[in-house]
Amino acid sequence: MNPLRAIGLKVLSVAIFMAMASCIKAAAALGVPPGQAVFFRSAFAIPVIILWLLWQHDLAHGLETKHPMGHLWRGLVGGTAMALGFTSLGLLPLPEVTAIGYAAPILIVIFAAMFLGEEVRIFRLTAVLVGMIGVVIVLSPRLSVDSLDGVTGWQAFGALTALMGAVFMALAQVFVRKLVATETTAAIVFYFSITTTVLSLFSIPFGWIWPGTLGVLLLIASGLLGGIAQIVLTNSYRYAPTSVIAPFEYSSMIMALAIGYVVFDEVPTATMIAGAGLIVTAGLFIIWRENRLGLERGKARRAVTPQG
Repeated sequence: MNPLRAIGLKVLSVAIFMAMASCIKAAAALGVPPGQAVFFRSAFAIPVIILWLLWQHDLAHGLETKHPMGHLWRGLVGGTAMALGFTSLGLLPLPEVTAIGYAAPILIVIFAAMFLGEEVRIFRLTAVLVGMIGVVIVLSPRLSVDSLDGVTGWQAFGALTALMGAVFMALAQVFVRKLVATETTAAIVFYFSITTTVLSLFSIPFGWIWPGTLGVLLLIASGLLGGIAQIVLTNSYRYAPTSVIAPFEYSSMIMALAIGYVVFDEVPTATMIAGAGLIVTAGLFIIWRENRLGLERGKARRAVTPQG
């Protein structure tokens, strides 16, 4: 156990993921369609994952799988989430997309109850309600009656795609919760990248482009950064429990605000910050409550376990 190292790796992974998102956003500004961005993000993550497994001397066993169909379904849902997220990055400011994406952990609570039979009590239901109010606040300026056509119409579409991306991301995490019972982290990441790479090829008829040298470099960088970030994130969980590390996911908002302002000349609105604050508060409460429930379950198990 090394909590400081775990937190450092978690924050580093968040920073790399934000750099990846920035590459995708910059490529979108050059006219790269989401499907093409998904291909590069997925395909160029695969060599990074393979090199990591070789370095860990785990290539022979790290990619073994007992549930190939589970990986396929996770890839379909997760790939849809990625495409929707990349679409929203091309239409909305980076901090706004980040804030709406925070709805995913909140929605996981709902989907886990629906599909995994997990019990959800009043505390977490209250947190879910507060978080969804925050989402509505963030979305409200984009979905007003004035957002009907032109630039504002596309921004409204971007807000909806960001929200749907969060929905599909939450669903993808439900699949991951099932897969982790039998599959290694490397296998989950690898087969996800394979699945989304193949699926993204079906978007070629919808208008892939040659974005120039800069665009190609941005797309390749997004894949390499995505693969590295996933490895760093995975390693962070070796040194501390999820409850210690998870809150630092929200450091991405600070990074998004800084990158958005400095790189993309995006100034956040008071409404967006207020809504994001509610979403983050709800997310932190859910993390805290999950930790408390975990401790209570641990005490209950110890109480019924024979001693001696």
